[in-house]
Amino acid sequence: MIVSWEWLGQYVSLEMPLEDLTTRLTMSGLNLEGVESRGDDTAIDLEVTSNRPDCLGHVGVAREISVLYDLPLDSPDPQPATAGNSVTEATSVEIHSPELCPRYTARVLRGVRVGPSPDWLVRRLATVGIATINNIVDITNYVLLETGQPLHAFDFDKLTGGRIVVRESTGGEQFEAINHTTYTLAPGMCVIADAEKPVALAGVMGGAETEISEATTTVLVETAEFAPLSVRNTARSLSLFSDSSFRFERGIDPHGLDIASRRCCELILELAGGELLDDLIWAGEPPPEEPTSVSIRFAQVPRVLGVDVPSADICSILEQLGLTLVGNADTDGATFTVPGWRRDLTREIDLIEEVARIWGYDRIPEDNRVPLTLSRPTHRDLVTNTLRDLFCASGFNEAMTLSFITAELFSIFRPDPDREPLSVEHSSRRHENLLRQSLVPSLLQSRRENERHGTFGVDLFEIANVYLEARPGAEGSEPTRVTAVTGRSFGELKGVCEMVVSRLAPHSRLTARPIELPGFVEGRGARLFLDDSPCGCLGELTRDATDPLDLRDAVTIVELDLATIESAVETTRRFQELPRFPAIERDLNFLLDEHITWEDLEGVVRDNAGPLLDSVSFGGQYRGEQIPADKKSYVVTIGYRSDQRTLTNEEIEDAQAQVVAACQADLGISLR
Repeated sequence: MIVSWEWLGQYVSLEMPLEDLTTRLTMSGLNLEGVESRGDDTAIDLEVTSNRPDCLGHVGVAREISVLYDLPLDSPDPQPATAGNSVTEATSVEIHSPELCPRYTARVLRGVRVGPSPDWLVRRLATVGIATINNIVDITNYVLLETGQPLHAFDFDKLTGGRIVVRESTGGEQFEAINHTTYTLAPGMCVIADAEKPVALAGVMGGAETEISEATTTVLVETAEFAPLSVRNTARSLSLFSDSSFRFERGIDPHGLDIASRRCCELILELAGGELLDDLIWAGEPPPEEPTSVSIRFAQVPRVLGVDVPSADICSILEQLGLTLVGNADTDGATFTVPGWRRDLTREIDLIEEVARIWGYDRIPEDNRVPLTLSRPTHRDLVTNTLRDLFCASGFNEAMTLSFITAELFSIFRPDPDREPLSVEHSSRRHENLLRQSLVPSLLQSRRENERHGTFGVDLFEIANVYLEARPGAEGSEPTRVTAVTGRSFGELKGVCEMVVSRLAPHSRLTARPIELPGFVEGRGARLFLDDSPCGCLGELTRDATDPLDLRDAVTIVELDLATIESAVETTRRFQELPRFPAIERDLNFLLDEHITWEDLEGVVRDNAGPLLDSVSFGGQYRGEQIPADKKSYVVTIGYRSDQRTLTNEEIEDAQAQVVAACQADLGISLR
């Protein structure tokens, strides 16, 4: 941002040496890039960070100087005289894409005389590197560089239909910009159009067909607010950048639209004559009525900065920066409302930073120690860190994905088909606008991206929040899920889950109960329970579910609820004596009906194996020609052990007989 020394002097007294001013500005955050003499004036090149668009105009820089040197600020207060006719009788403004242009203003001047600009205006623009064109165009550039608010002036008589329509471009529309280059517009670009065609690229550049010329007598002055992302996408897509797009990309003050419009019209009346029609056309949303409020605790300032700043000085600095004190400050702190041009001030720490840079970083002693409070990891932190270690040790890679997904991704896997997703309405989220209810779609998309780049067979996991809508009688929630996707089999992934539970909650049991969930292969989906609490689901996804992603291999997923796992985690370490006598394992091969689950069988075995039982594990299953169609075979491996002696064969046979008898009586099954 290049500013003029002479121009700055219009708003604040510049009695200080230039070198002192540039040093103070650098220390306050406006880094000096260079100084150059241009005629009788001096050009000062300042680096303005992206969070300070208020300093992209001379008034904003002058405001900083006034605060640094405790000087009064004389900012313009334009009050242009108007004629009798209303502007609404001459033109109209329609906004068809409010998400791309929330606000648009228009004023009309008649009888203007287009010609050369006066010498003072030419000199000021030349100092900051802007070439003169004519008095009307020069005035719009001048007001932009003065206020930081971009403007545009249309030759009103060249607007077909005499009206303005803010809309999205249709595919293939042609547009000739004022640089006399023709561009082909992509669908969705925000354009300013008349009744027939685009006449300007919103926030980027005006059109050649309606530009101001010597024949212009009626001018429509535009000020507007355009969505920063829309302006940036249009400018980058067309490789067409301007001072206007630079400012719109960083955000403008909606309260400054009318001020800039009045200032522009005031200068046009002064330098080009004519008359200004009454009233202002304001289309779209009004400026926000409720300003942002931020509180500051005076005790936090020395805690953060390491130096005491009197509370009176804190309030004075913030008020000079344009903040308004709400009520009266007390001994503990104060609350301020933030002006529209400082959208970057949203938290207490932001106000403390403002105090520090105006008070002076050089006034903070280098040897002052800033108190540091060490935080301890919470119980959840410890659990999630252990989960990460366990999944990584099992060959998984952690992913971090966006919380927003497309409707197509959402439909791939829905753990609760009756629950509708939450959506956001914002120009930056026109496609990925749904908040996910499961991490599975996001991880599947990551797996596809890995395959697209030649990395196949990657197993991923993620620990993150999902977002569930409110239901009647219940609020919405943001539970944390632990989710993994893999090309391994159902049994292998279940084994990983059992290992995780055994490490975190060794005295809890993870069981799986069959479910039929859309997206799961029939017979390969299960609801997981930790003891008696539901904690997630596990299953192999159908090809129909994953076909939209064009994944190479079949995928198995598991999604667990972190809160359920966390509640079962044992925080007290328990030590167990190593067994002094060996365990003896025996297999039982049962023939059972299809509807009987492993959980049913395991429960009967555990309840009837007696006090010598050491372990029960799944040995395998079989379906085939030697078994009836409605039957299946399960192999159960049972371990027996005594802490007092080595078991005899008779003791084990007795326990086995009890198990077989109980299974026959309770489940109606038999040995093969």
